[in-house]
Amino acid sequence: MKVKADEPLPIIGWREWIILPDLNIYKIKAKVDTGARTSALHAFWVEGYRKNHQPWVRFAIHPDQHSADIVLECDAPVKDRRMVTDSGGHKQRRYVIETSLHLGTSSFVAELTLTKRDTMKFRMLLGRTAIKGRFLVDACASYLHGRL
Repeated sequence: MKVKADEPLPIIGWREWIILPDLNIYKIKAKVDTGARTSALHAFWVEGYRKNHQPWVRFAIHPDQHSADIVLECDAPVKDRRMVTDSGGHKQRRYVIETSLHLGTSSFVAELTLTKRDTMKFRMLLGRTAIKGRFLVDACASYLHGRL
């Protein structure tokens, strides 16, 4: 959903449920993180490969933060590889993919970096680049667009 200049931006909470249909992920909890420039998706196993002479990445995720029993394997074209500095100041070279994202009634394409987030509470971060010009954030609210 593209917001027109004269319409107010939809409001999202500090955590929301996200759908990533291109990756066959139909339920993942994301922390909305305006302090993070890029969005990040948990991937505990990542492998680059070539498909039709183009770089692709295959990765596996645990979409449920409370269970390692559910494993989803995903494939996506590689948009880039770049150095990302995490909140602890550690630098890591990550694969960057671009994929469609659904949050409530809004649908758009966003860049996601792939990184291991086993020790983090959320399997996905939705960073400020993805939400800029699309949403306002209510830091006191959660799941304003429903629970999946």
